[in-house]
Amino acid sequence: MELSKETVAGLEKLKQWFDNREGSIVAFSGGIDSSLVLYLARVWQGKERAIGVISRSESLKTRDFELAQSFSRQFDIHMEVIVTRELEDERYNSNPLDRCYFCKEHLYSDLQIIAEKYPGFAVLNGNNADDYGDYRPGMKAADKYEVHAPLAECRITKTEIREIARYFKLPNWDKPASPCLSSRIPYNHKITRQKLDAIEQAETLLNRFGFDDVRVRHYGDLGKIEVNKKDLPKLMEVKDTVIEQIRQIGFDQVVIDEEGLVSGKLNRGMVN
Repeated sequence: MELSKETVAGLEKLKQWFDNREGSIVAFSGGIDSSLVLYLARVWQGKERAIGVISRSESLKTRDFELAQSFSRQFDIHMEVIVTRELEDERYNSNPLDRCYFCKEHLYSDLQIIAEKYPGFAVLNGNNADDYGDYRPGMKAADKYEVHAPLAECRITKTEIREIARYFKLPNWDKPASPCLSSRIPYNHKITRQKLDAIEQAETLLNRFGFDDVRVRHYGDLGKIEVNKKDLPKLMEVKDTVIEQIRQIGFDQVVIDEEGLVSGKLNRGMVN
């Protein structure tokens, strides 16, 4: 496949961006955005100057952690694993409106320790040009710790990211977005390891039934299933079995959201 002229121009801007840096420490989640940033750093800066760092956080799916490790092995990337403990922080686990700020504060604070091992290397994240249209308090933490976002700074959109990732044959170029598990819990509802485990088990079950892009929102005793609108008829065919198995995970009641999956649904009405 060939890249569009606009995307080629964006890729050239990215190359210039990386060429002007001594090295990179990439906050890596296994998602397509940070994967592309890490891959380009590896290609343009070399293995010794492109460091991936992933947090084994309680809110990161095991599946995403394993995919991130596989990605790093495939492209011969130096990856370091840290353990952030944001769930122990009441500012985070009480789940306030700015929960993401405290999560990123833990991450970026720990990354400063990693950065001490690599003097002169910039700390990067995978934020892109489209991320500024949603409520994202985590960006304030990035500003505080001077974390750079090359995709956003070069005005690369989500569509262009997938186009570039497909061009370079990245294995996760079409991987659905996989935000942290805590994002399934409504604000001001306490986040616990038990809730996160229940969400992950329920979403893994839906994956086994053939639904790739899913959310299970955790409303206390109620679990609400979201799949893509186009997949709702398929879900309705196995509705009784799915609901019963998710109930056994630990929900008293399980319903299907007939609006379908809407990313950031719990942020509706928020003002950045």
